[in-house]
Amino acid sequence: MKYISTRGNAPELSFEEAMLTGLARDGGLYVPETIPTMSTEQIADLAGKSYEDIAFEIMRPFVGQAFSDDEFRGIIARAYEGFRHDARAPLVQLAPNHFLLELFHGPTLAFKDFAMQLIGQLFQFSLARQNERVTIVGATSGDTGSAAIEAFRGLSNVDVFILFPHGRVSDIQRKQMTTPEDSNVHALAMDGDFDDCQAALKDMFNDFEFRDGVKLAGVNSINWARVLAQVVYYFSSAVSLGAPHRKVSFTVPTGNFGDIFAGYIAKKMGLPIEKLVIATNQNDILHRAMENGAYTKEGVTPSISPSMDIQVSSNFERALFDAYGRDGNAVAQLMDELKDGSFTISQGAMEVLRENFTSGRASEDETMQTISSEFANCGEVLCPHSAVGVKVANENLNEIPMITLATAHPAKFPDAVEQAVAHRPDLPPHMADMMDKPERVTRVPNDLGHLMALIKERIA
Repeated sequence: MKYISTRGNAPELSFEEAMLTGLARDGGLYVPETIPTMSTEQIADLAGKSYEDIAFEIMRPFVGQAFSDDEFRGIIARAYEGFRHDARAPLVQLAPNHFLLELFHGPTLAFKDFAMQLIGQLFQFSLARQNERVTIVGATSGDTGSAAIEAFRGLSNVDVFILFPHGRVSDIQRKQMTTPEDSNVHALAMDGDFDDCQAALKDMFNDFEFRDGVKLAGVNSINWARVLAQVVYYFSSAVSLGAPHRKVSFTVPTGNFGDIFAGYIAKKMGLPIEKLVIATNQNDILHRAMENGAYTKEGVTPSISPSMDIQVSSNFERALFDAYGRDGNAVAQLMDELKDGSFTISQGAMEVLRENFTSGRASEDETMQTISSEFANCGEVLCPHSAVGVKVANENLNEIPMITLATAHPAKFPDAVEQAVAHRPDLPPHMADMMDKPERVTRVPNDLGHLMALIKERIA
């Protein structure tokens, strides 16, 4: 299995090389050269298997010769042993033909744990085998950072630096990043918004002298291994509802497009998905792009669903790559145009995108109303991000079962939830003392030179 860049001007890599590299040297994102497919019989055989066994079957074709079967099974087992639900990703029924996929039973109470715990184990195995040390830099709008820190804290061959927008994450999200005491963890509160953090990260990768000098590695959803890990729960949930003999649809609250792109990969592999519904909050650039074909940045407005407060959805580039017939030059041209704030998607590419995706948005009031109404109707307490998904899903229900991805535990956003349901959700017992712990955090300006100098100083 080889991996190629969405911009068509970087060397082909193996799975392990692509995983450790993150962003391609031409600025693009790595994708598989081909997508393995599964037969109806192979998908049906997943029924009744453990989450770990399903993960092995789904991901094994993408890994190539990087790990033996026994090594890969051990990596998967270690990745999910810390989850606090035996099903790992259980389904809860909200209404007839509408199901919630709970993805918040991992160590940091967010869906990012599914990918980050796996990638942590993959990195640890690979680096130990090669006797290498790397510097991981990640940008987060809230959940990726805490999941990355949890996955890499205390490892002897990794330093992890997490950039998050100062004042634009929830208190609990911030505490999860700033309270670990491990010396290899560095939480950096950056002035600006998430797009500023993400831009700084990409600029570091594109500075090859810095990148090679600190052995930079990335764990944002630009990393293909992150997307691959998320493909698994599309299969596990769909099979539990009767796939492949029954079609399913998915609604995904998304800002950076990685989670819903994983659903697209599941569909390409043969999972019978009827609809993939993009759910956006008030920062609705993806919904607007799907509606009118213009991807135009309009600035980020802070919301009660901060992990979706994004205008540059990195993984949308991967969808564009397929929509443009895997023409890397066309994608590179679009990304150059985005530097000026916008680009227009061709009619042919829009037809491909609309064959695979539809979209919707939820305002702040609609998000709050959804939290309140779902609690009243079925007793389910939703975080604001999950509520965005449920609101948009309710507008797309039909005879095909709909699965909405619940991306975070409601206790991560207690103020919004309390306002909606007059009840403050409690953190799980293992995290109950988090708000009382001292913080280790460095406030940094939105200045690339300052950031790179700080990272060099910390790892020296």
